[in-house]
Amino acid sequence: MAEGDGSATIQPRLGGFDTAMVVVSLVIGIGIFRTPSLVATEAGSALAFHGVWLAGGLVSLAGALTFAEIGSRLPRAGGYYRVVAECYHPRLAFVLNWSQALLQGAGAAGVAFIGAEYLNLVLLPEPARTPAANLGSALALMVALLAANAMGIRTGARTQNALSLGKLVMIAGLAAAAFALAPAVATTAPGPGVTAGGLASAAVAVFYTCGGYQGAMNLGGDVRDPARTLPRGVTAGMLAVVALYLVINLAYERTLGLDGVASSPLVAAALARAALGTWGETAVAVAIFLSAAGFVNATILQMPRSYYAMAQDGALPAAFLRVDPDTGVQRAGLAFFAATMLVPALALGSFGQLLDYVMFSDALAIATVASTLFVLRRRGRGGRGDEAGFRVPGYPWLPAVFTAVLIAVALRVAWTRPAVALAGTAVMAAGLPLFSLSRRLSRPAP
Repeated sequence: MAEGDGSATIQPRLGGFDTAMVVVSLVIGIGIFRTPSLVATEAGSALAFHGVWLAGGLVSLAGALTFAEIGSRLPRAGGYYRVVAECYHPRLAFVLNWSQALLQGAGAAGVAFIGAEYLNLVLLPEPARTPAANLGSALALMVALLAANAMGIRTGARTQNALSLGKLVMIAGLAAAAFALAPAVATTAPGPGVTAGGLASAAVAVFYTCGGYQGAMNLGGDVRDPARTLPRGVTAGMLAVVALYLVINLAYERTLGLDGVASSPLVAAALARAALGTWGETAVAVAIFLSAAGFVNATILQMPRSYYAMAQDGALPAAFLRVDPDTGVQRAGLAFFAATMLVPALALGSFGQLLDYVMFSDALAIATVASTLFVLRRRGRGGRGDEAGFRVPGYPWLPAVFTAVLIAVALRVAWTRPAVALAGTAVMAAGLPLFSLSRRLSRPAP
């Protein structure tokens, strides 16, 4: 520990199973219970519906492998920021992390809010399900998870594992019940048929649902033997996600028909009613709440590590370097992220308002980080062959395809929602003067 400033080096504490469970909860948030309806509407046919999910899963797996190699080459806390700073420039890294810091907090708040709505469906009588009650439950969920992580990185990881396992069991159980108990129905196309624009819009929703795994790279400094453990944990977690998504979407389409999926925004509840009756709605509400809690907890677990790396580079005050030597908690980072969650929860209170904004900025940021693998390979950073720990199969094609697809997603959002894209660009641009200001504030006095 550095004398006098309370800072300490982050010690690796997480194993492969912990890492895989973080990936599962980073990816399986609230989206799989909402986006299938949008995908079914845009896809135009059952074959296209399942094809978009499969293609999105495979491209996302390529992204997971890309980030696994990046993380194994730079196995340090806050790798998301660090790799952009080292491959391009600290200013670009700060701009991306500035927008991501706000997006991650606002997105986590929105997911917590939706989870709270489903929990209140079970706990409260209908007259009591008011916006104020939903907001109160969302705040209670966020505060409880913040408190669990404030007790230590291992406590947060154990909470993560329990939430992730519960979510996996719930989703798999719902799909199994649908196949076993609900009769299959005939599928009809809900729209005018398959179109290029429809498939592109469906892909945006799919990539939103498959996104999040890249955040596990920020855990590089927390993972034991990261060169081996990080890629294995990320790949195992992503494969589990892809398999679950394919199975649950097949259950949706088989039970409700494609037109039924398209007309059911709460498609998981509709599936539960068809397979299990009215009590199935209760089971789905609990599953969605657990999914939301897992996503929020995983975000709380990994985001302060990014602040740590930014502070190491002088882009944030030295207070973000202070780590409790006993618990591994970064109290300044945790407090800052708490503010980015709680303030949007009070100001907005809606997940849907943030969806397109998050997708535009996320796609650009993820594509930028993924492109650093080409720089790292060219520089030989992290060594070659076995010394690098992990190498993406199919290089350079798999990383190139993944990066190109993410750029296409951002362009699609900009084409359909230009105002949202403009807002996302403005937030990123605001990071430029903030970077200069933070550098001046963190510069030592003469």
